[in-house]
Amino acid sequence: MEQPPDRPDPGTEPGRPVVGRRAVLAIGLTGISGAALAGCATGSDRGAGAVKASTAGAQPTPGAATTSPTSPARATTSSASTATTKGPPRLALTPGPDITHGPRTGDQVALTFHGQGPESMARDILAACASAEAEVTVFAVGTWLQQYPHVGRAVVAAGHELGNHTWSHQQMKQLSRSQAVDEAERGARALKTAVGTAGWWFRPSGTQHSTPTIRAAAAAAGYHRCVSYDVDPEDFLDPGAHAVRTRTLAAVRPGSVVSLHFGHQGTVDALPGILAGLQAKGLRPVTLSTLLQEQ
Repeated sequence: MEQPPDRPDPGTEPGRPVVGRRAVLAIGLTGISGAALAGCATGSDRGAGAVKASTAGAQPTPGAATTSPTSPARATTSSASTATTKGPPRLALTPGPDITHGPRTGDQVALTFHGQGPESMARDILAACASAEAEVTVFAVGTWLQQYPHVGRAVVAAGHELGNHTWSHQQMKQLSRSQAVDEAERGARALKTAVGTAGWWFRPSGTQHSTPTIRAAAAAAGYHRCVSYDVDPEDFLDPGAHAVRTRTLAAVRPGSVVSLHFGHQGTVDALPGILAGLQAKGLRPVTLSTLLQEQ
């Protein structure tokens, strides 16, 4: 679950590029230019990750012609993050309840991170993912992405995916409709400013599950679906690396969407073991869009 309302989250917050992730990380998280990113990746053999030369990063565009008039991104080209498939995941364009998991019949899972906290921890998490050739989805908080846009670009350059986790990580269930819309729309603008597109996915802050007000706010910002999760090791409570690792591996199964957080040292320390455990279980971490492509 998300942080309880009376406790602010202290650090909350596809596939492989043609060049290795180590090469991408070697560019460094600081001062990565759009031109540098444009040369980092041109395609993928696992359904993700070309970086478009015309943008700061390879993010999917939500819905293209099918998005609402207020959609934060209205590109007509297909997503670079699904280079080997046609168009966005169907669920990205279909209104409905929260997405909590993907297909249970395959070998894929989605590790999702709430994007906030120190840059150094983000660098460590990206390095662990590069070492394990894992693909993840980062739901970035807008204020964090505004502070560290180069980290958002590094996430995309390394073959991962960015989503919207609101502008300032408020307790969204407590917000009015206009306040909720503002959080969703400003978060979308922060994403578009950093990487050229607002992506397909929205995860509300302060709650595991959306409400009608939250879903309306997401739709106003151009997102058709809100994303929840079915595995929550509660790493934001800082229970320690062992607990984060064992809780995650005990609950994960094919199709799972796992909720993890940047900004917590226990999560950083647990991640290599989580990735090794997933491999031992025959499970492959992919981006959310890759997981949901065939659903």
